[in-house]
Amino acid sequence: MIRLRTLGSLAIVCLLLTAAIDSSAQTFATLTSFNGTDGLAPWAPVIQGTDGNYYGVTEYGGTNSGGTVFKVTSGGVLTTLYNFNNGDYPFGALVQATDGNFYGTTTQGNAWGTVFKITQKGKLTTLFTFDGTDGTAPYGALIEGTDGDLYGTTYNGGASDACIYDYGCGTVFKITKKGKLTPLYSFGGADGERPSAGLLQAIDGNFYGTTSEGGTNGYGTVFKITKKGELTTLHSFDGTDGEYPSAGLIQATDGNLYGTSCCGGATGDGTVFKIATAGTLTMLYTFDGTNGIGPYGGLIQATDGNFYLTTEFGGIAETNCSFDSCGMIFELTPEGTLTALHSFDATDGGNPYAALLQSTNGSFYGTTLTGGSSGAGTIYSLSMGLGPFVETEPTSGKLGAKVIILGNDLTDATGVSFNGTPATFNVVSSSEIKTKVPVGATTGTVEVTTPVGTLKSNVAFQVTQ
Repeated sequence: MIRLRTLGSLAIVCLLLTAAIDSSAQTFATLTSFNGTDGLAPWAPVIQGTDGNYYGVTEYGGTNSGGTVFKVTSGGVLTTLYNFNNGDYPFGALVQATDGNFYGTTTQGNAWGTVFKITQKGKLTTLFTFDGTDGTAPYGALIEGTDGDLYGTTYNGGASDACIYDYGCGTVFKITKKGKLTPLYSFGGADGERPSAGLLQAIDGNFYGTTSEGGTNGYGTVFKITKKGELTTLHSFDGTDGEYPSAGLIQATDGNLYGTSCCGGATGDGTVFKIATAGTLTMLYTFDGTNGIGPYGGLIQATDGNFYLTTEFGGIAETNCSFDSCGMIFELTPEGTLTALHSFDATDGGNPYAALLQSTNGSFYGTTLTGGSSGAGTIYSLSMGLGPFVETEPTSGKLGAKVIILGNDLTDATGVSFNGTPATFNVVSSSEIKTKVPVGATTGTVEVTTPVGTLKSNVAFQVTQ
């Protein structure tokens, strides 16, 4: 990934911050350390599979030095599922679609990048190869839309020649699971350029995303795009409210969108912002170097209602990490109160670029680019004492639509309901239930009844028309 900003000496931050980290209610563990032969530099977050394990990619390393797809258990047992060829370089996170397969991208495979499918057993199929005119360098993760197709972005390429380089300003595309790609939009610079993150499909059915550059001031944008490819620029960053948003957006329980910019703000160290779907942006937090630098990966909202995020730099001074600091993990309340949870020290990982994942067991999982026993990056867990829950894939659908429910200890489940309406279901395993949106269901919480209690979904399931 192209470094968006040189942070230099700003990454040496105040060590007094580490003394404020309360460890009484949390447990941090390094689950596994990459050694190069099994992967190097996991830029992307891990995702939870239907089998209860976690899946991800490393951009480099592996037997062919072109990156890997891996599986890791909650206990830290790592399995390499696929080794890419040198020059492929997968960057964005995987997505597990409702057909059970994983889908992802390589940024340089066959020169321009590819879209691939991979099974849980590691059989990989290249679905599409970009040729430049339809995009190049798909850094962001794919998402599965409510229509069952996959949607994504490319960092360069497309129909416009308005950008500095001759590779285009980037695109938004749709691709079927059989590999038929439809370009939806080509950025032209003034409306944004170089989207480095994936899309979010909000409850209104539209997609939302960010561009890392371009817009009115050249510092990036937030945009909305319909399924038909009609794009609206919602906000152009001006530096004071952030610069170069490299991460995607989330939609919180209040209906607003939230995101981060890696840089900008009062001191240039990055921001957290809230933006309404109509486009009104509000600054939620500004990093100042003493409390973390560079929230590149974005944030998630956990089941306690708070946001959790990482900064790639800041924290304990350590020469074995980039820019002499190893990065941090934070909790942020919706009101904007920031609490430091963990400072990496290289031995337990370094430079966490990616967003966190909250697993259905309640704990958080993440990756670091560097550090660990071999300096090649790590996978870690962080427990904050939050309880288990269930997650639906997708999080919205019409009556009768197929839904997968992820969770833990689901084997003896006795009931499933959508906002109180009972649904028929099939227990596939201790971590997966298959069901359909029942007739009469309305938008609300999905609940799974088990012998030890009722598990609720982390977000409300949206019943669409």
